[in-house]
Amino acid sequence: MTRLEELLLARSVRRGDFVLASGERSSYYIDCRLTTMSAEGFTLVGRAGLAAIRAANWDATAVGGLTLGADPVAYAIAAESFTAGPVMDAFTVRRQPKGHGTRRLIEGNLPPGARAVVVEDVITSGGSALHAIEAVEQEGGQVLGVLAVVDREQAGRQRLEERGYRVVAITTASQLGLGT
Repeated sequence: MTRLEELLLARSVRRGDFVLASGERSSYYIDCRLTTMSAEGFTLVGRAGLAAIRAANWDATAVGGLTLGADPVAYAIAAESFTAGPVMDAFTVRRQPKGHGTRRLIEGNLPPGARAVVVEDVITSGGSALHAIEAVEQEGGQVLGVLAVVDREQAGRQRLEERGYRVVAITTASQLGLGT
């Protein structure tokens, strides 16, 4: 088991009766932010995320996803890319366009033509990733694939892959020893 997986189990996994964002019930909940927003977790997810992107041969110039879960993941990968190269800048996709100022749906660094990896903290149904993908493509970006910290191994991966997006996960519910 990797140190990142140990941290996820210690900080982010809770047992009980939960209703997920997808509306499904689960005997466990994974709040990755408790890991990805910790100093050690931020560093580990940056390294593991960048390594996964490189192993997938995604020549990305930008990394981001739907706020709030994807934010620390994208920022950690962008920071690691500055050290390891080549550099990828980060962006954030809002759930709704900002109601004032620029009224943007995407904040940060996603210029037209950017080659982007959409990140997720946890993939369950794939809905958050699809929202982010749609926003990126509407802004003229090209989505190379989807990177998840944890794949719950439910319908999300299949839903995204059926739409033509490759999905890579740093770890899965099975690797963490979790049941559905």
